Amino acid sequence: MGIREFPSGSARGKAATLGMRRSPDVSPRRLSDISPQLRQLKYLVVDEAIKEDLKASRSVEDLTSASVGLTSIEERILRITGYYGYQPWAASYKRDERSRESPAPAEAQMQAGAEGGGRVNRCCWKCSVTQLKKIFWGVAVVLGVCSSWSGSTQLAKLTFKKFDAPFTLTWFATNWNFLFFPLYYLGHVFKSAEKQSPKERYRECCRFFGDNGLTLKVFFTKAAPFGVLWTLTNYLYLHAIKKINTTDVSVLFCCNKAFVFLLSWIVLRDRFMGVRIVAAIFAIAGIVMMTYADGFHSHSVIGIALVVGSASMSALYKVLFKLLLGSAKFGEAALFLSVLAVFNVLFVTCIPVILYFTKVEYWISFDIVPWGNLCGFSVLLLTFNILLNFGIAITYPTLISLGIVLSVPVNAVVDHYTSEIVFNSVRVIAIIIIGLGFLLLLLPEEWDVWVIKLLTRLKVRKKEEIPEGNGDIASGLPNKSRRTRPSMSSFAH
Repeated sequence: MGIREFPSGSARGKAATLGMRRSPDVSPRRLSDISPQLRQLKYLVVDEAIKEDLKASRSVEDLTSASVGLTSIEERILRITGYYGYQPWAASYKRDERSRESPAPAEAQMQAGAEGGGRVNRCCWKCSVTQLKKIFWGVAVVLGVCSSWSGSTQLAKLTFKKFDAPFTLTWFATNWNFLFFPLYYLGHVFKSAEKQSPKERYRECCRFFGDNGLTLKVFFTKAAPFGVLWTLTNYLYLHAIKKINTTDVSVLFCCNKAFVFLLSWIVLRDRFMGVRIVAAIFAIAGIVMMTYADGFHSHSVIGIALVVGSASMSALYKVLFKLLLGSAKFGEAALFLSVLAVFNVLFVTCIPVILYFTKVEYWISFDIVPWGNLCGFSVLLLTFNILLNFGIAITYPTLISLGIVLSVPVNAVVDHYTSEIVFNSVRVIAIIIIGLGFLLLLLPEEWDVWVIKLLTRLKVRKKEEIPEGNGDIASGLPNKSRRTRPSMSSFAH
């Protein structure tokens, strides 16, 4: 950065040393002696917003080039302090001189400010419209998740009255996962500008499994374990529906969120959050109270244990997916779920056959199989998984999770009219505790920072409102006297 001497007479062009050199003929003064003059330093700072506003009335060269022959603010400061040879910028912004010389730039600034305000208003309008659309789609997704999850639960309960085969129903519904990737590709064709062939899209999504794609080794090491966990999760859930009512099953399955947090904290070393520990305690307490609500009968204990096992398998599935595979895009997730259906067809098909011939899950003929209920359950479960995995593309993930909680009161209403469930005080408290724990787990990681900022803003506003109110009360009498004086002056005229 160039350094020049203070321009005084013939010594104007003389070179100066680096830094600030004190004039030998001027003695230094105390800051208290020049405190009124130091207030002029505030005009030395050129705000970035002022530079942006000046672009409409002044060229960029005016902001960067020096004015020769005019008295600058730097020179005033140097005269006051007694120092010379200091040049922080090539030029300084002369706000007072510019405003006095020509009023046209001020008008241009006002126009530029109005244009900038209009742009801000348009941006805010666009943001608000986008958020409203996202909330609208979120409400639609929440209703879809709630209806599909509660509908599949109730339809499974109805199916078991005629077709007592939970594992066969699990196998049949899992085979429908094969439709994930074809449905995703249809969405890609209709939405994407650069359309790819199914083979090209498949190869691109296969990169999720590694550089070599979906090989036989990858299939058995990365896809097969998740296929087993998927089957266990659904089978234990459906088997529990046979033992206990759907309300208890749906509310106990909400504990999987707490299990996900505990496993993520232990295995993935996620951030520790006290509020989530409290939520996990609520979940465990709700499980115990739900067991106590029926008097610890063997039938209900087995059903509750099956639901808790299903929630644990679901939590293990999510944590291992994040540990081994990381995060997946929409196409990669669709391909992965379709691969699970392939694994189900190739390696799980033998289990329903064995259960049939051993008469564990036996039916007399295929004519009595309620194919409508089986297909309806599979479609609802497929819809639930589609909304759960791809709903984040159009709305917030928290809203999607709320759909699972809302399925609890829906199932409770249905059970109240279709079964002999008794909603005693212990069961109601257990449902409330588990639901509260689930909602606490939906809080973001920075929720405490947001709460502190909100409380700080509220305190600042209260402090600002109190002096303003006092000022209005204090200025009430002088304002009245000022209003009476003009009337007397008018008589004088």
